[in-house]
Amino acid sequence: MPLSPLPFDQLVRPDGVHRDLYLRPDVFRAEMARLWSRTWIFAGHESQIPAPGDYVTVDLATQPCVLVRQEDGSVRVLRNRCAHKGARVVSAPSGNTGGFFRCPYHAWSYRTDGSLLAIPRRSGYEGTRLHDCPAGAGLVPAAAVESYRGFVFARLTGEGPALRDHLGPMTEVIDNLLDRSPTGEIEVAGGCLRTVVRANWKIYLENINDTMHAVTAHESASSAAEAVWAREPAGTPKPLAMQQLLPFGSGYDFFQKMGGRTLPNGHTLLGTAFSLHSAYAGMPDYVNALVARHGEARTGAVLAFSPQNAVAYPSLSLKTAPQAMRVIRPIAADRTLVEAWSFRAKGAPDELLARGALYNRLVFSPLSVVAHDDLHVFETIHQGLTTQANPWVSLHRECSAEEDEPVSRDVAGTSEALMRHQYRTWSAAMTVGD
Repeated sequence: MPLSPLPFDQLVRPDGVHRDLYLRPDVFRAEMARLWSRTWIFAGHESQIPAPGDYVTVDLATQPCVLVRQEDGSVRVLRNRCAHKGARVVSAPSGNTGGFFRCPYHAWSYRTDGSLLAIPRRSGYEGTRLHDCPAGAGLVPAAAVESYRGFVFARLTGEGPALRDHLGPMTEVIDNLLDRSPTGEIEVAGGCLRTVVRANWKIYLENINDTMHAVTAHESASSAAEAVWAREPAGTPKPLAMQQLLPFGSGYDFFQKMGGRTLPNGHTLLGTAFSLHSAYAGMPDYVNALVARHGEARTGAVLAFSPQNAVAYPSLSLKTAPQAMRVIRPIAADRTLVEAWSFRAKGAPDELLARGALYNRLVFSPLSVVAHDDLHVFETIHQGLTTQANPWVSLHRECSAEEDEPVSRDVAGTSEALMRHQYRTWSAAMTVGD
């Protein structure tokens, strides 16, 4: 059916959003140009590129890019497009350049900062305007690249606030993640689970801020875990898998009391009071190691803060207790790549890494009993939005249309305020500066 040509500034209401926001290819293209390219989006973690010349390839706002370590230890993000004919200069997911990049098509070569190093048969360009045009400048860099405690973000185009100012209180979430290490350092470990979801990226992001669906969508997973655990004798220590799956059977009261918080620039916290990760079994030796580094007060504060999801809008979701993150990489209006990563807290017991890796497999692997439910719902939502029915998606829960919702506030864990907050950020980005 044809989609209504509503302008971008009419796609978001105080208590709902129009289906065009998910379905229209022109809206998706505008999102990549106006929102994703102009804001700080997560590019990678510095532990992925420890040595000079190390690189990883990644698509940012659908643009092929390469994240590369420089000789001076800094990090750059370059467009992965040869200045000559446009071929991808790097095809491997990761590696080391050996000092420079060389295009596999015509062997144009570039330094790791992107500047042009060599061209075969250079004499053929004498007297031409090569060095007065973009092709002579080399690989195009991102407009800005900054790192906060190892988390590398890039802004592809335009100007804007410094990364720390953009993240605001989200820096406290990253601090919490690193302060769970007795050395204050973490590294990517355990591989990556990648899933292509046949749905719009905002459908996935909404679910990250949604607790109401767990009671119904994940009933089969929690019921299966409860049936298995019921066969165990009383007093049997809960294995890690049970610690992670059984809480999905918690009721609406649990999720409401979990709490949520909206933060500037579209960032959100879900699980400000507690979360599904709050009841993991303790590790006394690990706690003692944290006390030795931080003292008892800071250690208590670090371990007490275990949000269900902390979103650095629009691309990154962090979990501090299982030391895990998800990264959203939009592909098209109806395709989204989701990456699930685990961290190793240096100096911590291996059990901590095992906790994050197991959680990712149990909950984010497309073959898991939890993710299978979610993927089915995400894809049927996208399909259902194409029907000739009410074109508006409801975000009414705990919303008073007569009141302006403040940028930063605490709400119930079952509130849809976190979603409304992110759509206000979306609307502001989409309607400023064509």
